[in-house]
Amino acid sequence: MGIVRFLKNWTLPVAMATGVSGYFLFAEASFLSPARPAAGRLAAAATPLLVFTQLLLVFCKVKPSELRVRALHGWLLCIQLAACVGLAAALAWMPLDEVYHEVLEGAMVCFICPTATAAAVVTGKLGGSAATLTTYTLLSNLLAATVVPLVFPWVEPHAGVTFWGAFLRILGKVFPLLICPFLLACLLRRFAPRAHGFLLSRSGAAFYLWGVALAIVSGQTAASLAGSAAPAGVKWLLALAGLAACAVQFWAGKRIGGHYHERISGGQALGQKNTVLAIWMAQAYLDPLASVGPGSYVLWQNLVNSWQLWRKRRRDEARGAGGL
Repeated sequence: MGIVRFLKNWTLPVAMATGVSGYFLFAEASFLSPARPAAGRLAAAATPLLVFTQLLLVFCKVKPSELRVRALHGWLLCIQLAACVGLAAALAWMPLDEVYHEVLEGAMVCFICPTATAAAVVTGKLGGSAATLTTYTLLSNLLAATVVPLVFPWVEPHAGVTFWGAFLRILGKVFPLLICPFLLACLLRRFAPRAHGFLLSRSGAAFYLWGVALAIVSGQTAASLAGSAAPAGVKWLLALAGLAACAVQFWAGKRIGGHYHERISGGQALGQKNTVLAIWMAQAYLDPLASVGPGSYVLWQNLVNSWQLWRKRRRDEARGAGGL
């Protein structure tokens, strides 16, 4: 029972440690090996399938009548969009060294990545509005599904592939991955209530599916780092870019959320990211080394969340002691 409780409380750190420590096994002996075409195809399919299933389970909890778009959501979306487009413009038009190109790509993915499926859980524990978070999760997925196919081919063109060819290819993979789970959840709620109820009763599994996906992409990222000839300084710059993106988004989300009396929800909506999706997108459509940025974001955002939960627990304990 102690082991079960430990795994429940430390799912994400355990998943990251499993992926990183086992990357030799993942890279050489398993389906993650890039040297094996069949294995590579299985690895490429595993993460999107897990992300799709996570989102489906989360959106099954959403009642369309509860989705209320507010001014706060609009401001947060503008920040995501402006940061992503601004970095993309710098990447496309400025003569940057390869090092800075990779660093800005890593930061760009951290900004355009949608809100994490587990963000509503953390927000509820901190005393914020889970409904506000769930609405923004859907909106940020819609934004990413629209912007990523337009921006990524612009900043990372591939030889022999036109912009529109790359746009349609990415759109065909990203848009269904992020939007179809919501549409399917709505259809199941309306036409297959028993199936919807079955998924709803298992919505808590989304968090653990995220852990499985995180272990996979952590292993991939560690293998990419080990096999990369990039200097250690470049990897540290990418990690610092992830830290900067994390700090800016939590700060901006809290500042804007404070104006609408939604400080906690604003910070979590903008700052807590679906890093599994971000790492997969960077590895699939950008320079694979750029995935170190969102890979480090996993650590930064979990440090922020741990600190916030610790402060909340301390305040609750102080209030409880004061009431004695």
